[in-house]
Amino acid sequence: MQSVTVVNKKRVQIKPGIIFIYVVLFGWALTTIYSLFWIVNNSFKVSRDVMNSSFKLAFDPVMVNYTNAFDRINIGRSYLNSLIMSGGTVLLVLLFGGLAAYVLSRFQFRGRRALFSILYASLLIPAFATVVPVYELLIKWEIVNTYGGLIFPQTAGNLTFAILVLAGYMSTIPKELEEAAFMDGCNRLTLFMRVLLPISRPAFASAAIFVFLWSYNDLFSALIFVSAEEVRPIVALLSEISSQYGTDFGLMATAVSLTVIPVLIVYLFIQKYIEKGLTEGAIKG
Repeated sequence: MQSVTVVNKKRVQIKPGIIFIYVVLFGWALTTIYSLFWIVNNSFKVSRDVMNSSFKLAFDPVMVNYTNAFDRINIGRSYLNSLIMSGGTVLLVLLFGGLAAYVLSRFQFRGRRALFSILYASLLIPAFATVVPVYELLIKWEIVNTYGGLIFPQTAGNLTFAILVLAGYMSTIPKELEEAAFMDGCNRLTLFMRVLLPISRPAFASAAIFVFLWSYNDLFSALIFVSAEEVRPIVALLSEISSQYGTDFGLMATAVSLTVIPVLIVYLFIQKYIEKGLTEGAIKG
């Protein structure tokens, strides 16, 4: 007696809306990836080949552009300046933003809602509207064309975002954790360092990532506050290549590649922390 196996095949219905979404996402990803590939590909060509055949593959790559990037325009120094300024901005933002978020999220006091309203309203103020008073302060403090001349304005500009993200995350932490910590003899500072800070690591990581990327790519502030060559960040260097070496498109493509590729690599490794920090709850189980 032969056994008959009946296989139920279900028809998968694909909605037109889903198809449209995937087509749009595929087109967006294709244009973004191809643009990055085009820049990297042209960085291995001399300026003449970039002008005449920019869309052809560099079958015979040359490294002269990368040599010139480090020897002629000293891109390594600009890399170091960007890391110092962006890293200093991140540290100050997390320090002051974490403490402010702790107060706003765990304490009830008069004017708390007003402070939140002011913080949200400050996000609507464009950066160029504060350039003149900030520049005057930097002149009085004598820190124009120094590392602090860019770190302090960027810290002030990114602090509101960090406070709101961290405060929103800390407010979800159960009050029972505080009570248990106080019963174990913890004070406010110990509670923040040993309880709230470890639980809030995803939120701190997310804030650090966004602040670093915004600070690293802040061309507007870099051109105004740190115009000296010895403290020039890498984004300001890119704007000067077109004036000093306006016809050397291969060098420009190389400088852009060296600027974008490290940020892209870092983001690929830490993108999971962005998702955790913005969507995950403070505690599980």
